[in-house]
Amino acid sequence: MQYKPEDGFPYYFELAKGEDLYPLFASPATYDFFKSIDEAKASHRYAPDKWSIKQVIGHITDHEKIKMFRAFQLSRGEQIELWGYDQNLLVNNARFDEVEIEKLITDFSNVRKASLSFIEMLSEAQLQINGSARQHQVTLQEFLRSIIGHERHHVNILKERYL
Repeated sequence: MQYKPEDGFPYYFELAKGEDLYPLFASPATYDFFKSIDEAKASHRYAPDKWSIKQVIGHITDHEKIKMFRAFQLSRGEQIELWGYDQNLLVNNARFDEVEIEKLITDFSNVRKASLSFIEMLSEAQLQINGSARQHQVTLQEFLRSIIGHERHHVNILKERYL
């Protein structure tokens, strides 16, 4: 089945399906891509009602913060719903456009380092813990992969529509 972005989790799972978890998070590809964007381009929007590049970077980082906390809860046995969140509310109430792109990239890098540290501490048994993501049952490992799938989705949009 071919999933679309509006399908949510299944779409993001597919973008990183079958790849080893640690290398997914350890890859410098997104960081290097962000570093290639200069301050002058960072405020660009491809349409008036769309997020700026800075806002997309901030959103990717916020997404990882939220999802990694939920992954942490699941890994410790808390039976939680791996629910969504209001991405527009979070972006609209952030200061991403006021912050230098370099600081947004540093925040992304710091969050990624914390994610890698967390992933390194997980056992194989923890990675197989099941959780509920809306109507989907997923393992913790699949849920973690979806974080990178989400990132890939937005990086692809940046490359195709912004730059």
